[in-house]
Amino acid sequence: MPVRPTAALSSILVTALAATALTTLTACGNGSGSSPDTVKVSFKQSTDNSIHVMDDYLEGIKKQFEKSHPGKKVDLVPIKAPDSEYYTKLQQMLRSPKTAPDLVYEDTFLINSDITSGYLKPLDAYLAQWPDWGQFIDTAKTAARGQDGKTYGVPDGTDTRGLWYDKGIFAKAGIHTPWQPKTWDDVLDAARTIKAKVPGVTPLNVYTGKPAGEAATMQGFEMLLYGTEGATNGDPLYDEKSKKWIAGSAAFKDALAFVHTVYDEKLGPDVSTALDPNIQTIVRGDLLPKGKLGIDLDGSWLPQDWLPGSGHEWPEWSRKLGLAAMPTQHGQAPGKVSMSGGWTWAIPAKAGNPDLAFEFIKTMQSKANAKKWYVANSGIAVRKDVAADPSYATAQPGTEFFTDLVAVTHYRPAYPAYPKVSTAVQEAMEAVTTGDLSVDKAAAEYDSTLKDVTDNEVTAQ
Repeated sequence: MPVRPTAALSSILVTALAATALTTLTACGNGSGSSPDTVKVSFKQSTDNSIHVMDDYLEGIKKQFEKSHPGKKVDLVPIKAPDSEYYTKLQQMLRSPKTAPDLVYEDTFLINSDITSGYLKPLDAYLAQWPDWGQFIDTAKTAARGQDGKTYGVPDGTDTRGLWYDKGIFAKAGIHTPWQPKTWDDVLDAARTIKAKVPGVTPLNVYTGKPAGEAATMQGFEMLLYGTEGATNGDPLYDEKSKKWIAGSAAFKDALAFVHTVYDEKLGPDVSTALDPNIQTIVRGDLLPKGKLGIDLDGSWLPQDWLPGSGHEWPEWSRKLGLAAMPTQHGQAPGKVSMSGGWTWAIPAKAGNPDLAFEFIKTMQSKANAKKWYVANSGIAVRKDVAADPSYATAQPGTEFFTDLVAVTHYRPAYPAYPKVSTAVQEAMEAVTTGDLSVDKAAAEYDSTLKDVTDNEVTAQ
C-alpha cells in the first residue's frame, strides 16, 4: 500500500510523544517503588480539557481510599492522548520499574498483547481472596484472561454500540422517527436522503483510518464485519477451530465496501476531519451537540460528555437524539449487531506496590463505587448486583437500550496478535476512505499484512 505522508508523520509523532512521556515520568521520581506507602495510578485522560469524568471519579476514590487507609497516599498519573498514542505511551511506561505505575487502565483489546510481552502481573491470588469477584459476569472476566488461563485485569464495565441519530435533521429530511433500519442499505439510503434534503450537515459518521485507532476498527469496521452474512457461521475475523486469522473473505470486502461508499459518496465527514486523531472529540463535542451530524455509528458511553459538570453539558440530548440498533447486512437473523469491549484495571509486572494497588482496585470496584462509575461514564454494568439494581437501569436515558444489545453483541478475538490485525484493518479502511486503493486492492494489502502477524496464522476464505 502506498504510504501517505500523514501516516508516516503520525508514526514519527507517536514515537516522539512516547519518548517524551517516558522522560517526563522518569523525571517525576524513582518509579513505583519510591514510596511503599504511595500507590501510583495511571489512567487515560480526555484530550478535551472540558471533559473530566474519569479525573473527578478517581479524585473521589483517592479521598475515600486515603481516609480508609491511614498513612497511605494515592498519586494519580494521567496520560493525556488520543487512543492510539495512549497505548504507545502506556507500553513505554510498563517496560521499566522506574516508570511503571502500580496500577494502569488497560483496554481489553490490548491486554493480551501486554500479557504476552510480560508487562502485567496475574491477579488470581488476589481475586481468590476477594468475595466481590463472584459478582462479575463471566464474559467480562474472559476479556481480562490470558491464554495461560490466568486473569490479569479487573473490568470496570463494558459497552455496546449502535446508531445515534438527530431527530431534528431527520424531520427536515422527511425520515420518519422512531427510526430502525433493517439493512445496511436502509442506513445508506437515510444518509443519502439527508445529504439531498438537509445541506450543511454531515449525513453519517463511520470512524475510519489509523488516526482514529481502535475506534475505527471497533465502532466502524467490526460493527459492519460482524453483521455480514459471512458472520453467520462463526467469527469472521478469527477461526476458532483452526486457531487462525481469516484473510481474503467476502465478508471483509463487504464491510470495506460500506466504508468506501460512505466516503466516496461524501456521506461522511470531510476526509481531513475523519482522519483527525481527535475525531471522537469532534463528534461528541461539536457535531452532535450542534446539530451538524445526522447519524453516528458509535458507543453507549457518549452521554458522559454531556452530563452536568462535563464541560459540554447538553441536557437536551435525550430529547434531540434517537437510538437505533445497527442492522445486519441484509436483515438476516438476529437482525441487529453490536460489539462489546471495555477497560480493565491491571497491575504492571514491574509495579513497586502491587498489594496496595489491589487494595485500591477493591475500593474502586465495590458495588457502590462501581455503580457510581457506570452512571458517570455511561457504562454497561459488569457486576451482577449492580445490573439487577432498578436505580441503575433508570439512572440515565439510553442505559436500558444499550444494555439490551448485550444479547446480540460480539467480542473481539482477545489474542496477542489482535493489535497488529487491528492496525491492518485501519490501514485498509484509510486506503478506501482516501481513495488511494480500491476495495479489492486494500483487502489484498490486508491479506498480505496478516502474513506478518506474531503467530503467522492466516487462513483464506
